[in-house]
Amino acid sequence: MSKLVANSDVQIDKAVRSFVTKVEKESNLAVVDKDLTYKKFLSSKLLIVHSIRRGIPYDLYEMIKDRTPFKQEDWAEFLGVSTRTLLRNKTKDNYVFESIPSEKILELAEVTSLGKDVFDSEEQFYLWLNTPNFALGNLKPFELMKDSYGKEMVMSELHKIDQGIFV
Repeated sequence: MSKLVANSDVQIDKAVRSFVTKVEKESNLAVVDKDLTYKKFLSSKLLIVHSIRRGIPYDLYEMIKDRTPFKQEDWAEFLGVSTRTLLRNKTKDNYVFESIPSEKILELAEVTSLGKDVFDSEEQFYLWLNTPNFALGNLKPFELMKDSYGKEMVMSELHKIDQGIFV
């Protein structure tokens, strides 16, 4: 792992812990793991629910965005806003996304995290995302990620690949 990637992991882990501390206080939620990492955060469904309800801060969104293969235009489309609106939100102090965009941000983070684990390299994962897939109705996984049902289909397919099930 390169020094740059390791530093990026440390930064996002720290940002997640800071965010979760705020979520805990507002939700009366007690997270036992004080060494929470980004990866553990994404696997905690209850914590995700509380985080969506609180809203994802723009700073955390940017760290998540930087870990995904998606361009600014893709994010704007996924979140149902214009690119200009997305960039304008960046300039607002302490901007927090509402619940629906927050949910989409975390869904895309989940897919990306799992995809990077399943494939040997980010490049292979990104190629898979943009290649029509027979199991997904000959659609590109990327195209299905625009809604929750499509995201679940992509996640299911990634789990099958991880288990060595190629149907």
